[in-house]
Amino acid sequence: MGTQVIIRANFYFHHKRNVFEPIPTSLQLLSPLSPKNRFSKIRTSGIRTKQGSKEHWAAVVKAAAGGDAVAPVDWDGWKPEKGSSAPSLSDILWPSAGAFAAMAILGKMDQILAPKGISMTIPPLGAVCAVLFAVPSSPAARKYNMFMSQIGCAAFGVVSFSLFGSGWLARSAALAASIAFMIYTRSTHPPAASLPILFIDGVKLHHLNFWYALFPGAAGCILLSLIQEVVCYLKDNFKF
Repeated sequence: MGTQVIIRANFYFHHKRNVFEPIPTSLQLLSPLSPKNRFSKIRTSGIRTKQGSKEHWAAVVKAAAGGDAVAPVDWDGWKPEKGSSAPSLSDILWPSAGAFAAMAILGKMDQILAPKGISMTIPPLGAVCAVLFAVPSSPAARKYNMFMSQIGCAAFGVVSFSLFGSGWLARSAALAASIAFMIYTRSTHPPAASLPILFIDGVKLHHLNFWYALFPGAAGCILLSLIQEVVCYLKDNFKF
């Protein structure tokens, strides 16, 4: 029986040694056809060993090991981050308190704006709270990313609705344009991707027209940014 090899990024798993080892210039595999356990060399020149070419590596190893290679299975994405310690009570309490305060203030503003048929409490702002308060150091929490994507994606929703109405084509075009916009401007902010769909399906928002690019998404983010500063200050100075 041949040696089983699992390719993972720039490493391969050697079952006999039970370890991941770096892929060398010449990858040596135990030949399944050799009665004397001779080794056959596979030159790796010209073969990419980046993350995206794991399947290529698996095919090369499988051919060399007599079809006994195993396709890579990566379960790390289903597990907690390695080496991360359990968060302290303060790291849990302050972001949660910030989210409570944010929704409470937005809800109070809804009561004031109700006669005008406008609501500040929209679902994307809940996702923004999670980004700003739970992972404030992430790229999505940068102010540039947040405001650029909130304004741009909302505007695409208005344009798409104006061109295609409220059907599936409008949703698809708006979402595709929003993602392309965030990638091009390097302002990826996942919560903003829901703004165009929210506008297209939200009849109560249609009267805002292009004002929707600023309100309630971007306007709500101003309030959330202020609350984020308070949350970060409390997390840094009041630990328990």
